[in-house]
Amino acid sequence: MEKQRNSFTGKIGFVLAAAGSAVGLGNIWRFPYLAAKYGGGIFLLVYLILAVSFGFTLMIAEIAIGRKSGLSAVGAFKALDKRFAFIGYLAAFVPIIILPYYSVIGGWVIKYLFAFCSGSSSLAAEPGYFEAFIAQPTEPVLWFLLFIAVTAIVVLMGVEKGIEKISKIMMPILIVLSIIIAIYSITLPGAIDGVLYYITPNFESFSVKTVLAAMGQLFYSMSLAMGIMITYGSYMKKDVNLESSVTQIEVFDTGIAFLAGLMIVPAVFAFSGGDEAALGKGPGLMFVTLPQVFASMKGGTIIGVVFFLLVFVAALTSSISLMETIVSIFCDKFNMTRKQSCIAVLAVCLALGIPSSLGFGIWGSITIIGMSFLDFFDFISNSVLMPIVSFLTCIFVGYIIKPKTISDEISLGAEFKRKKLFEVVIKYVAPICIVLILVSSLLDTFGIFKI
Repeated sequence: MEKQRNSFTGKIGFVLAAAGSAVGLGNIWRFPYLAAKYGGGIFLLVYLILAVSFGFTLMIAEIAIGRKSGLSAVGAFKALDKRFAFIGYLAAFVPIIILPYYSVIGGWVIKYLFAFCSGSSSLAAEPGYFEAFIAQPTEPVLWFLLFIAVTAIVVLMGVEKGIEKISKIMMPILIVLSIIIAIYSITLPGAIDGVLYYITPNFESFSVKTVLAAMGQLFYSMSLAMGIMITYGSYMKKDVNLESSVTQIEVFDTGIAFLAGLMIVPAVFAFSGGDEAALGKGPGLMFVTLPQVFASMKGGTIIGVVFFLLVFVAALTSSISLMETIVSIFCDKFNMTRKQSCIAVLAVCLALGIPSSLGFGIWGSITIIGMSFLDFFDFISNSVLMPIVSFLTCIFVGYIIKPKTISDEISLGAEFKRKKLFEVVIKYVAPICIVLILVSSLLDTFGIFKI
């Protein structure tokens, strides 16, 4: 057992690590897809408003819970009120479910990065290439194992020497690569229509679905309700300004998501002649449409390499935070060393990740409520558990330990300027919004109400 809890060396290390956690695959492909689907500029505007209110409140509450308790999710809720320890257990299940299938997708990213680096970009752009690849029984599993191994090595190195150091290197790289590709994308012939669609609010496109989609994206984009921010908060020193740190994390996260839209929406518009449907959804966008876009570009192979390197960095920073959260929980709950916890987490990842990979091939006939393994794990974690955990966290903070408990913790580093906003949102606005997200997601999944 580690005698002293790991910690970040200071504010910069914490912000970059937390921002690295927040910036992931959801920012790169999901945000542009949703922005295109829900009216471009109006979605951006709604998302920004929600990020500085709804998202800010949930993130600062989780980080403050972690810093106040000095424990990961399971121990944190128990320390503040042992009757509500079950919230921590629910939160712990989220990264345990997400990390394995997320690492499967991370393996796909490495495969495509390798394909572009080895000069096989034209082959990767052919119709049916992606489907044929993920249906194989061996190769996708090997790429999955490579991705999870890289993640484990960083986590094994610890918070300061591993996560913080890697984040300080990777986050600047991620930002530079995003800017390079975004500039290239918006200068393509025919791309200006995509730029205007993406950044110009069209209020006629506004609807309740726009708000629900933006709120749902916040969970993906900001690593909420996964126990991650609680864990990272537990590594945060008391004299660090918590409020300004969260603001900076939001700037990083929203900035990368915005740049991802500038990378993808104009490029696909130029490639498809303005067809919004070409933006696709999920893996179809990243692994089918975009390779075709790169293949049609002059110098597209180089841009493809840079793009998939960017996606790999984003995926890795998020997988590191997911694994670190589980490792921290195992260390706190079972008195394991970091090495023992990493081995245990790897075992769990193999048990859940291999079925997620094989579910598109030789195990494709096996489904759970009509879903493949990967789709089912994604549904349970993102559409069910995350809204439930966030709702319970709001009730816990708003009515059990009271907002003042969190506000006092935040005020240790500096004056809490958005205290009133925090109190109103955590008690009244966020719980209602989260229930709407949960209900609409369930209805959408089962085809009762399509979002």
